[in-house]
Amino acid sequence: MSSLSSDPQPRRAYMGLLARAPAHRLAELLPDLPTYAWLRAPEIGAVMVRGRMGATGAPFNLGEMSVTRCVLKLDDGTVGHAHVQGRDKAHATRAALIDALMQGAQANQIEADVLAPLRADEAARREAQAQKAAATKVEFFTMVRGED
Repeated sequence: MSSLSSDPQPRRAYMGLLARAPAHRLAELLPDLPTYAWLRAPEIGAVMVRGRMGATGAPFNLGEMSVTRCVLKLDDGTVGHAHVQGRDKAHATRAALIDALMQGAQANQIEADVLAPLRADEAARREAQAQKAAATKVEFFTMVRGED
């Protein structure tokens, strides 16, 4: 086991990254899947999404969202979990495989080959979105009218 299993924060971060990653990009970065056995085959369901007005108000039910979850076990016994938005069973499978691989001896290789490119892609998407938003920014100013 790697040191990632003792601290949940790095695992939480890469699990979120895998869930947000486009499914086609995961397939490009991890084309060859290791052998595994299902503990819980991919299932499609729904979760209730809750919100708060202004991030401080009382929570309210916003609506339902489709999710796919699965649990698998590698040949060495390592278990991987995944929950992804939508109805893509292959996306959930690859995310669970990466979770399992990150807990073993291949963690550094998976970090370099899969997670680092996904982080770079996400940073580029966020930067593009920030630039698009900045282009619509309006500067307000007040001119001194001399009535003082």
